[in-house]
Amino acid sequence: MFHPRKYVNCFYRYQEERKKRTYGVMASEREDFSLSGPLHLTTLDWTNDNHRRSVAACLVQGVYILERDRQLQRYESQALAPPWWEFFHFQLLRQLKDDADFSIFGAIYEFKPPASNCNLSTAGTPRYVIAFRGTLTKQDSFTRDLELDLHLIRNGLHQTSRFEIAMQAVRNMVASVGNSNVWLAGHSLGSAMAMLAGKTMAKAGVLLEAFLFNPPFLSAPIERIKDKKVKHGLRIAGSVITAGLALAVNVKKSQHNTRSATEDPFVALAAWVPRLFVNPADHICSEYVGYFEHRKKMEEIGAGGIERLATKHSLGGLFMNAMGKESEPLHLIASANLTVNATPSRDFKQAHGIHQWWKSDLHLQSKFYTYK
Repeated sequence: MFHPRKYVNCFYRYQEERKKRTYGVMASEREDFSLSGPLHLTTLDWTNDNHRRSVAACLVQGVYILERDRQLQRYESQALAPPWWEFFHFQLLRQLKDDADFSIFGAIYEFKPPASNCNLSTAGTPRYVIAFRGTLTKQDSFTRDLELDLHLIRNGLHQTSRFEIAMQAVRNMVASVGNSNVWLAGHSLGSAMAMLAGKTMAKAGVLLEAFLFNPPFLSAPIERIKDKKVKHGLRIAGSVITAGLALAVNVKKSQHNTRSATEDPFVALAAWVPRLFVNPADHICSEYVGYFEHRKKMEEIGAGGIERLATKHSLGGLFMNAMGKESEPLHLIASANLTVNATPSRDFKQAHGIHQWWKSDLHLQSKFYTYK
C-alpha cells in the first residue's frame, strides 16, 4: 500500500541528508524541490486540470535544474534536478542539448508509475512529456539563449539549429509511440519552442497536448493600457491596417502562385488547442489576453471578416515577407485554452516565473477560444 505522507517524510529526510553532503556549491532555494516544489500533491488526479498544470510546470523546471546541475557540476547524489520529475513517477529518458554550446535546453520524460499504483486510473496521463526550458541568465548558457531570443524577436526561431533538434525529437517520439501519448511543455523561450513544434505538427494533422507557460507575444504592449476605449480603438485600427496589408500581399501572391486558394495553413491549426498560461502582469505574454478577446469583440460588432484575416498575420511578418524574407510569427494561433493567473504579482520576475504555476492558492480564470 502506498502511503503519501510516509513518502513525503522520507523524501524530506533524503533531501536534508543530500544537502548536508552537497552544499560545497551554493544552490538557490528555488532549485530545491523540498523547499519550492508542490509537496501538497501527494496524490495525483490526472483528470484534474490543476494537477496536470502543476506536473507539466515541474517537468519544465526539471530542465532548468538539469542545466544548472551541469553548469555547477552537481552530479549523482549532488544533483538537484531528479526530484522535479521523480516525485511524480517520471523517469528522464533523454536530455536535449544545443549543438552550439552543449547546454541542456530540453528533456524527454517517461511516465513510470510504481506497481503499487496499478489499480489507479491512468485516464489523462501522458506516456511521454517533451519539455523545454526558457532563458537562463547565467554565464554558461546566457549568450546562446540570448541569441535564440533574438531569433524569436525576428520571427526566425524555426530556422535555428536548436529548434531543429527539438523538432526531430518530437517527430521521432510521435512516430514511435503515437501523438496521443506525447505532451509538449515549455516556459518562456521554451514555451515558444513547444508552441512552434506543436504548430508544425498540427499543420501535418498531428495534434499534441501542449502546456505553454508564459509564451512570448511579440507586439506593442496594448494590454497594459488602462483605458478600455483607447485599448479597443487601437486594436480595431491595428486589425484594419493588418487586414488591408494582408489582402494586398495575398492578391500579389495569388498572381504568382498556382497553389489552391482554399489551402489555408491557419485553418489547419484550428483543431489544435494548446493550453496557454499567462499572467497579466507579465508584458511578455499578457497580449494573448487581448488577442483572443479582441477576436470575440470584432465578431460582436460585425467586423469578424476583418479580424479573421488580420488574426492570421502580423505587421512584422507582412513586412518581412514583402522584403522577400521568410517569417513565422510565433503568436499567431487559431485556438487555445487560455488560463490567466489573476493572483497579484509582487514584480515582473514573479509574474514571468515558472514557479507560480504549481501553487495551490492561485486565482485562475480559464476560457476556450476557437477560430471559426
